[in-house]
Amino acid sequence: MNKIDDQNLKRNREIVPPKGRLGVLLPGMGAVATTLIAGVHLVKKGLAEPIGSLTQMQKIRIGKRTEPRAIPIKELVPLAELGDLVFGGWDITSENAYETARNSGVLGDDVLSSVRQELESVKPWPGVFDQEYVRRLSGDHVKTGASKMELAEALMDDIKRFIADNELDRAVMVWCGSTEVYSEAGPVHQTMEAFEQGLRDSVAEIPPSMIYAYAAIMCDIPYANGAPNLSADVPALIKLADERGVPVTGKDFKTGQTLMKTIIAPGLKARMLGLDGWFSTNLIGNKDGEVLDDEGSFRAKEVSKSNVLEGILQPDHYPSLYGDFYHKVRIQYYPPRGDAKEGWDNIDIKGWLGEKMQIKVNFLCRDSILAAPIVLDLILFLDLAKRAGMSGIQEWLSFYFKSPMALPTLHPEHDLFIQHLKLANTLRILVGEEVLNHSGLDYYEGDLDTP
Repeated sequence: MNKIDDQNLKRNREIVPPKGRLGVLLPGMGAVATTLIAGVHLVKKGLAEPIGSLTQMQKIRIGKRTEPRAIPIKELVPLAELGDLVFGGWDITSENAYETARNSGVLGDDVLSSVRQELESVKPWPGVFDQEYVRRLSGDHVKTGASKMELAEALMDDIKRFIADNELDRAVMVWCGSTEVYSEAGPVHQTMEAFEQGLRDSVAEIPPSMIYAYAAIMCDIPYANGAPNLSADVPALIKLADERGVPVTGKDFKTGQTLMKTIIAPGLKARMLGLDGWFSTNLIGNKDGEVLDDEGSFRAKEVSKSNVLEGILQPDHYPSLYGDFYHKVRIQYYPPRGDAKEGWDNIDIKGWLGEKMQIKVNFLCRDSILAAPIVLDLILFLDLAKRAGMSGIQEWLSFYFKSPMALPTLHPEHDLFIQHLKLANTLRILVGEEVLNHSGLDYYEGDLDTP
């Protein structure tokens, strides 16, 4: 089941209760992963709020407009509790999560001291790494093997041992590692036979993130990809996930500048305001910025960030408004900035009679602070999807990604507000509630029982 819509999401589905502990597997135990882990433990202790997390803070409307009920998502659908999460993962350095969190500089020592013991207990396993795919990093905590298939099997051994040692009921994997150099799907990615032979032959076209995705799916573990890497977004792995009943989603967490684009661009289109150009520059100084200072990795991120506007504005439908706009994306590595990313946008628009106007945006954000609640939501929603029998591409989770996965026959949805409605309506369908259409026809047809 790949499409998430009314035709194949039967109402009031049978959802297996979230009993037992849920393992959280994180390839890439860097700033995002350690900020997530620290945050979950701080929230559990009542020392912080899970701001930015839909699963923890958002309410959605259920019922008719005449009798509306606003129900927290975590009460509407059966989600795992934060206290049931157990963290593990891989990295190419051997630092424990506390050491990495301190070195990342996202959270201060006064905050980290409250969860130091919990963070120190999370020690990464050696990671699968290929410097041809992440040229600006190196590590001494890496797996070795005679082939990429052996590396995949080693990852599966880690997963099975983690589940057994911690007496876990189930697990979810979310890629929090670096952006790999840009690549496109080729012959080795088309069928499972070709892909597994490629693993045995260690072909160059299979990057580390794809090996993690394969290991997760083979262990029947839901997988999300937080980077623009192909990862699970190739025909062989999508089909494998569908056949094994494993939910997969991605790509590339939607955090800073692209988040703003998916908020502003729908507004321009809704008002039929034209666009001449959109120039975007990012300053970032963390490890992500260092990786993206390489042309190959930047190209992967550029493609992910650049597709958003075309997807929202639909220039084929509105050629006079959006058929010839100029879109430029730049990412500048600036070490003093650290994790405090800054996004500058200059937007040249046109209004009535073609008169020119401008919008300027200067978003001073915190990359890992925005990404951590996304990872938490994906963990809990993917676990929900698995227990609800939903397999393959989870299009309803497009809300969280710059470059959402979709079937080859469908265009990915980029409009943040449509994405959110898809997500909320999917949750309503899962528990047998009516979807909302906000048509307002009840005013004119005398039927105030319309959803």
